[in-house]
Amino acid sequence: MEKIVKIWSLAVLFTVLSGCESYLDKQPLSQIPESGYFRNAQDLEFFTNPLYSMLNMDDRLQSDHLVQMTLSDIIIGGNRRTVPNSGGGWEWADLRRINTLLARVDQCEDEAAVLKYSAVARFFRAMFYFDKIKRFGDVPWYDTELGSSDENLYKPRDPRELVMTKMVEDIDYAIANLPTEVSVFRVNKWTALALKSRFCLYEGTFRKYQGGDEADKYLELAAAAAKTLIDGNQYRLYMNGGQDKAYFTLFSQDDADPGEYILAFDYSSSPRVNHDASSFIMSAAQGRPSYTKKFVNTYLMADGTRFTEQAGWQTMTFIDEVKDRDPRLSQSIRNPKFTLSDNKPFPNKFAISVDGYHPIKFLQDETKGYDVRVGYSSNDLPIFRYAEVLLNYAEAKAELGTLTQADIDISIKLLRDRVGMPNLDVAAANANPDPYLLSAEAGYTNVNAANKGVILEIRRERAIELVQEGFRIDDLVRWKAGYCIDQPLVGIYFPGPGEYDLTGDGKTDLILYAKGGDKPASQVGVEMYEIGTPVNNGGMILTEGTKGNVFFHSNIELAGFNENRDYLYPIPINERSLNPNLDQNPGWIDGLNF
Repeated sequence: MEKIVKIWSLAVLFTVLSGCESYLDKQPLSQIPESGYFRNAQDLEFFTNPLYSMLNMDDRLQSDHLVQMTLSDIIIGGNRRTVPNSGGGWEWADLRRINTLLARVDQCEDEAAVLKYSAVARFFRAMFYFDKIKRFGDVPWYDTELGSSDENLYKPRDPRELVMTKMVEDIDYAIANLPTEVSVFRVNKWTALALKSRFCLYEGTFRKYQGGDEADKYLELAAAAAKTLIDGNQYRLYMNGGQDKAYFTLFSQDDADPGEYILAFDYSSSPRVNHDASSFIMSAAQGRPSYTKKFVNTYLMADGTRFTEQAGWQTMTFIDEVKDRDPRLSQSIRNPKFTLSDNKPFPNKFAISVDGYHPIKFLQDETKGYDVRVGYSSNDLPIFRYAEVLLNYAEAKAELGTLTQADIDISIKLLRDRVGMPNLDVAAANANPDPYLLSAEAGYTNVNAANKGVILEIRRERAIELVQEGFRIDDLVRWKAGYCIDQPLVGIYFPGPGEYDLTGDGKTDLILYAKGGDKPASQVGVEMYEIGTPVNNGGMILTEGTKGNVFFHSNIELAGFNENRDYLYPIPINERSLNPNLDQNPGWIDGLNF
């Protein structure tokens, strides 16, 4: 999927900060001298700095919840997803650097540095293999350097359980030996606990829903890691700005909040190290992102009741639809009250958001001014944040069937308290599971546990709290819910031709007119679209002809999610040609006959 943020390589970033040349410019690892290097803490730090480039935000941000002008191959599915010749996530250079460090780290005379940077390397090895497990399932495990003639280069894939066992060993070593001091831009003990909670939750739920042994073992590990971090009392949720502003401000401010951001990407305006999250949101030349109607439907009312149980919810127009909802909705999308503090003109809604639910999460601090904010963004971006750990804890306990109200009170309740939402009641949720979240149209049809009500509520909470942070596709995979991608991808509802106020200021913002009818006279700041004409020709397609939900992608035939293939990625053709012992993942056809 297209990235919401095109992130500068952190290898380059740390090179700038440390004065160390980039990994690609280094002499080959085979030429690193056996003496004169790896001798002190600085050598070890410089050698591990490029590993931070592994922390790039996941590029699979499009999903059933967030779409943009050009749909990704994952969303379109079918024959749009093919076996690549090379690349495709099957890269191993980072692992070689990790194993090189671990093979030579004992040359350092500083024993404390040996422990610390061995832990750093093993943290990144666990993260490296987490990505490989997610994408490919079984993969070869390597914990030593390999030469070009090493026969292990041609070994088959190791069982998933072996790799997971090694990952747990690595992350436990990291937890035991990394520093405990809070450090927003460097890994520490708490980062390692967050990573363990993340990959153990993934593995536990993957095995539970996809089939596999020892699912509970990994769910218990996830819950324990999250609880250790919670009990460490090093982190808390960001609250500045109050219930109506804190969630938005957390992501828009320049500097990562050290209370909630366990690990973050470091960006700055001087020296300029920036990303384009704001221009992605604000520029018509970028992705024109939009939330989907089915996702917006999942936001609760401000009093904790379900929006989809309100009378007439299916045909509410925008202003009524977003009124009195979970405040995170108005802090995640452009709502009727949202304004820019510098009073610069805000681009027209549909010119920059294909289905009208226009994201504002990660929009640069609005006090920066329009030109700076849209030209480049320097707000730090999250890799691990405390909110995710709270969600991991609650979900692991719910999937184990051991969740109590006390568990909710130290996890989900804190997230809801931040925005003034009522707490989640475990007993009430289980007594009355949300039909919308179970529906074939928009929900999770394979949740059959006795406590499915609270599992659904935690999934709701996770999707809302972590939207645009790169989790959704992984969540669908581990829940065996790929079918959610095939559910309707539509936007705002319009009852027909007419004038519409989308900002609540009493002024017309948009005019829809009937196909073949007279086009109204142009008005400054007013969008005009002919109903039934494709958007590229100046129109707007609605799902029911002259009325309905905005359907920007009506001209694209979605081939659908392949349940027998798409939960894993294919191994590239060149890699299998070089190593015939690598078997291909089920359902992927690469033309090789072995």
